[in-house]
Amino acid sequence: MVERGTHIERFLSQAGWSDAKREPLPGDASFRRYVRLHGAESRRVLLMDAPPPQENVRAYLAVARLLRGLGFGAPAILNQDAENGLLLIEDLGDDTYARLLARGEAEEPLYALAIDVLVELTRRFKPKEARFLPPYDDERLLNEAALLVDWYLPAVTGKPTEPKLRADYLAVWRAALPAARRAPATLVLRDYHVDNLMRVANRSGLMACGLLDFQDAVLGPQSYDLVSLLEDARRDMAPDLAARMKQRYLAAFPGIDRASFDASYAVLGAQRHAKVIGIFTRLSARDGKPQYLAHIRQSLGHPDLAPVARWLDAHIPVESRRVPPSRPAA
Repeated sequence: MVERGTHIERFLSQAGWSDAKREPLPGDASFRRYVRLHGAESRRVLLMDAPPPQENVRAYLAVARLLRGLGFGAPAILNQDAENGLLLIEDLGDDTYARLLARGEAEEPLYALAIDVLVELTRRFKPKEARFLPPYDDERLLNEAALLVDWYLPAVTGKPTEPKLRADYLAVWRAALPAARRAPATLVLRDYHVDNLMRVANRSGLMACGLLDFQDAVLGPQSYDLVSLLEDARRDMAPDLAARMKQRYLAAFPGIDRASFDASYAVLGAQRHAKVIGIFTRLSARDGKPQYLAHIRQSLGHPDLAPVARWLDAHIPVESRRVPPSRPAA
């Protein structure tokens, strides 16, 4: 078997970047890693190392081409070895929204641009042009919601979740999910939040908003990316700002049924929180990344979520909703 390093060296040599200075960038919650390559005359590109089978760069390539074709700020693809999970992509810089906000940048202009990108993405996207996108169907949504009982519940109780308890949990979610379909279907990037949005220097308009981490895109309710942005577990957002940004989005679609959209927004927001809670717990228990556990948050106030709220109250009462140990209980 050819070592991973050999694949990388061969790829960089063929692409003309073998002599570049290499600067590894901080990792994220995936198996991907990024290395900034510094070449002659201050040229810079990024090496995406996405080892198969855990990662699949073909999905990234397809969505990147789609986004750029629609006029949005995904990185340009400069070279590729899809079989071995290696890409050279445009370096969009270091100014993620998360870093800008941490440095004290004004929130409203950044969020307003992100909202405007979502609005135009919904307007420009035509499902028939992206038949490769999988549907965000109930099976996917339920599998994600199940991460809470598969990882978080065992971590706080110290024992595996019983099959019947897991089945009952999925049943209450199955009853709630039809409300998620009340919003029209569009391209859903799925991780549209401050860590995956960038302000790109020397760009204007919508292209000034760089887009990252979109390889898991699906065809699903247009409320999903909005709730990912405005109900992000990674940071607290002032309720009045979130309300203004939601209204900014909805004002662009005056024909939309507001009650239906709000129901979809609420259900998918709670489903995403359940998924994120499970993922963050798994990252701590399996992958040794306990820092993600600090982001646990959940909201279940909408009437369509009443059965889910009752299940959680019965089996994970408020006093038990804590950050679990960084390793599974013995």
